[in-house]
Amino acid sequence: MEAIYEFVHLQKSERLEDYTQKKLDKLENKYDFVVRAEVHFKKQEGQDPNGFICNIKLSVPGPQLFAEANKDSFEAAATSAVRDLEKQLEKQKAKMNTR
Repeated sequence: MEAIYEFVHLQKSERLEDYTQKKLDKLENKYDFVVRAEVHFKKQEGQDPNGFICNIKLSVPGPQLFAEANKDSFEAAATSAVRDLEKQLEKQKAKMNTR
């Protein structure tokens, strides 16, 4: 799966990309119909204690899947967004199997 990372008003972080890529690789192994992921990280000032936002858009057959999480760290936000996407992928897979 191709993954595109964007850091909005942030310094690029290889460590954060690697962390998120490992999470996305697990999704790809389980759901082989995922084509591409677009991952955006941004910091929202003034949202205590949260404000670390990760949103992920997945390209799959049919409509794109999207999840966003606002947590107290980028790692927690990425984990939460991937967890939400896994639920959506499970539903998408069930729909594909019934056709």
